[in-house]
Amino acid sequence: MSPTMAAWDEALVMMVDDEEMLLDVIQSHLEDAGYTRFATCTEPEAALDLIRSNRPDVLLLDLMMPRVSGFDILHAVRSDTELQFTPIIVLTAASDPVTKLKALELGATEFLSKPVDASELVLRVRNTLAFKRYQDRLAYEDTATGLPNRPGFIRSLDEALPKLLARHTTTALMHLTCGQFGLARETLGSRAADSLLRQAGQRLQTLHSEKADRGLGNSLSDGPRIGRIGDQDFALIFPNLLHAEDAAALCKDMLATFDAPFEADGHAIFLNPSIGVALTPGDGQRAEALLNCANVACAKAISGTSKSRFEFFSESLTTRSKERLTISNQLRKAIDHGELRLHYQPKVCLQTGRITGAEALIRWQHPEHGLWLPGKFIGVAEETGLIGPMGDWVAQEAAAQAARWYGQGLGPLKIAINASRPQFEDGLLAQRMQELLHRNKLPAEWLIIELTESLLVEDAARALQQMHDLRNLGLGLAIDDFGTGYSSLSYLKRFPASELKIDRSFIIDLPVHDKDRAIVQTVITLGHSLGMEVVAEGIETIDQMSVLQHMGCDVFQGFLFSKAVPPDDFEALLRSDAARSLVMSTQQATPEPEPVTPA
Repeated sequence: MSPTMAAWDEALVMMVDDEEMLLDVIQSHLEDAGYTRFATCTEPEAALDLIRSNRPDVLLLDLMMPRVSGFDILHAVRSDTELQFTPIIVLTAASDPVTKLKALELGATEFLSKPVDASELVLRVRNTLAFKRYQDRLAYEDTATGLPNRPGFIRSLDEALPKLLARHTTTALMHLTCGQFGLARETLGSRAADSLLRQAGQRLQTLHSEKADRGLGNSLSDGPRIGRIGDQDFALIFPNLLHAEDAAALCKDMLATFDAPFEADGHAIFLNPSIGVALTPGDGQRAEALLNCANVACAKAISGTSKSRFEFFSESLTTRSKERLTISNQLRKAIDHGELRLHYQPKVCLQTGRITGAEALIRWQHPEHGLWLPGKFIGVAEETGLIGPMGDWVAQEAAAQAARWYGQGLGPLKIAINASRPQFEDGLLAQRMQELLHRNKLPAEWLIIELTESLLVEDAARALQQMHDLRNLGLGLAIDDFGTGYSSLSYLKRFPASELKIDRSFIIDLPVHDKDRAIVQTVITLGHSLGMEVVAEGIETIDQMSVLQHMGCDVFQGFLFSKAVPPDDFEALLRSDAARSLVMSTQQATPEPEPVTPA
């Protein structure tokens, strides 16, 4: 097995073709490449049922079959909510554009021409699985801890709850939160904060295993045990409890687990978590309901009225914590009272060291608590409908600041603005941006609109039209969080984007993990092949930057060069030679790493 095969050697490859000999040939080629798990179907009428029962990681589908065509199967798979994100490589001997366009419109991920070339087959399957792994990690796994993230935890818990409820015992969901995680991120940086999160997750996993071994909350064989459900939040499930008192005892043990200090970046750090508890069946019988109840209880534990640092859910509590309600009221005034700020994180060319632009990031200069990062208030803004007006303010301020820099001759620069969901969904984003460009007398190429993939694929046709409207103005378009929307790669080919951003979760271990290197190299190659500039986020070490340089990545942003800073500080960085010195020093001093074959 080749070294680059290790990431995908457990993938289930399913093949549907009425030519049994061709299936044997394809399987033989893939076996030579290291694949071991296969499912085949030569009867197209039975294909859909077999796809549902096997849930393959990738489907190789012949288009031209008797009775039921590959087009029919492709349409059925994309219409099935359980199967719609399955990667599908279409096999066809047709070379006419009509056939390919029809397959693309139905959601084909890739094409493979007949007769099948062994090298091309292995490459396309490997690349398709690389993107599936990328999407799965972003969608369901927290890369800092390796635990399920909130969507992954909810999905697994909802699958397990019917069996748990049928046992007529109590299941406890515990929401543990700790504000020091956010403080560590602000003061020590993302790497130190992620280290703290990993250590905390490991302690909780150890405790859970010990309790299961002693028979208290028997382990779940068919559901989640622990997940990271927020920036500073974990959730744990303990099933088969006989009494609520058992849950209270578990809370005390969890708190005791955090008594010993943690180590991060050479510092001994003490964490003081709070815990909220929700119990089945009374507090809820679905994952979201239980999480909401546990969150309310957790807020009560944090509030200062709790002496035990853990609380159970109570119906007498309001549906929102008093703190979040206060923040909501203050946030409405902050927009009108000029308390919002924009900081700018520089984006640096990996080849020349020139600062090519910046991402505009919002801050709140709270009159009582000082400067707040967005994690403190963006969630409240989304819940209360303030995210739309806040997004409009960001666009106006970023355009005005870009115009000032343009007038000073500082540039050319590209200032990136994150578009909020309400801004994009009302269909007026292009009109508002045109007005801002005209009002500020700013060249359109100075602004980039960042859009998340999940925002784009919900209504792809409408999104495409808006993207074309924005591009027709001359604005740049960046696809952020690529992979989270589970879109077909055919969408990416159609999106008129100018920039593709690599999520920081794949950068953290880039110098040492072959899987991450293979995925990043594939994304870079794909972006360049589609004419996009590729930007890597979250660069914190010289080694990360060096690997990206040799991979051909275009631009980076991250703490290695600078956090997001106020406009005056950003101007100082523009006028200095710091970025160029950093990039040039690594080009001269760092040897090129071993090449990575794209996954």
